Amino acid sequence: MSAPSDRLTRALSLLDSLEPGAPERVQGNLEAFHPDTTELVLGYAFADVVGRDGIDLKTREMMTIAMLAAMGTAQGQLEFHMRAAMNTGVSREEIVEVVLQVSVYAGVPACMNAITAAKKAFEAAGEA
Repeated sequence: MSAPSDRLTRALSLLDSLEPGAPERVQGNLEAFHPDTTELVLGYAFADVVGRDGIDLKTREMMTIAMLAAMGTAQGQLEFHMRAAMNTGVSREEIVEVVLQVSVYAGVPACMNAITAAKKAFEAAGEA
């Protein structure tokens, strides 16, 4: 295996700042699919987009929660990003407000799914 690129190193570092230990789990999962997946997916998502200047990480995580909740199809990622948001300084109350906002623009079913994810994320953070 070759040394990770600078792009991948930056992506994994950002992912670790969101949730310590996540890079190992995510990288293992992606590389079990195909060796190039980690560089392509995480490099793009975290080094090229999430790591950009212009919007602070706390705000990006709140936006990510809203979008994943509205999608309604990415429960695991939603729970991860709720935990990550708390690790960037987003309060439980702010997550509650984002989830309630989802009910207006994406519907009550999406909000209900997000509530389930939030309860799991709060429990994992010791805020149940």
